[in-house]
Amino acid sequence: MKFAYDLHMHSALSACSDNEMTPNNIVNMAILKELDIIAVTDHNSAENIEAVIKCSEGSDILVAPGMEIETMEEIHVVCLFPGIGQVNKMQEIVYKALPSLKNREDIFGRQIIYDENDDEKGVVDKLLLTAVNFSIDDLKKYVDELNGVIIPAHVDRSSYSVISNLGSVPENLNLKYLEISKKADLQNLIRNNPEVMNYKLIKSSDAHSLADISERESFIDIEEKSIQCLISKIKNG
Repeated sequence: MKFAYDLHMHSALSACSDNEMTPNNIVNMAILKELDIIAVTDHNSAENIEAVIKCSEGSDILVAPGMEIETMEEIHVVCLFPGIGQVNKMQEIVYKALPSLKNREDIFGRQIIYDENDDEKGVVDKLLLTAVNFSIDDLKKYVDELNGVIIPAHVDRSSYSVISNLGSVPENLNLKYLEISKKADLQNLIRNNPEVMNYKLIKSSDAHSLADISERESFIDIEEKSIQCLISKIKNG
């Protein structure tokens, strides 16, 4: 069965996102755009995942717990997990691995935590828009141990991508999927990086505003609409 997805978007917990990116607004926009599966993947944090999942209850939207983690090589990686427990454990690992820097709201913006009613519960004081002190290899091991899956993000971009920063995708990661940007120049990417042809590609929005959330345009073929099937597909191809 084919399901419409957007597996990379940010709530207002990501300081670079609009404050309109609240749990209810995200879920309702996903419904309006007739998506089947979404993942909220905030920078180095999962504080809003539970609220988004609660907002989706009673709808047909499946929410995969996720994070976008920046490794020490300054590579952005989308990470998806089977449940709240696993993504929260990954958050603990990430928080310990972030530098002891406070967020500057006047420069970067607020990092807002919401409940399922879109009421503010607080903010994250720790600076999330920075790199952790472990590598992409370490990240793969952590995520595997939590039965999740990693997808190198926006590999077509000239910064914060595994190809731009390492020159290629490390074969030892044993990946099946890479993510490309919503407006990626796929022909140019393949011309400059033929190895991309060895992978299946996921196209997500990296939305930081409601309007940028994907339309019903990208599909993944899985046996049933479940997080386990989604992770298994991305992990095994």
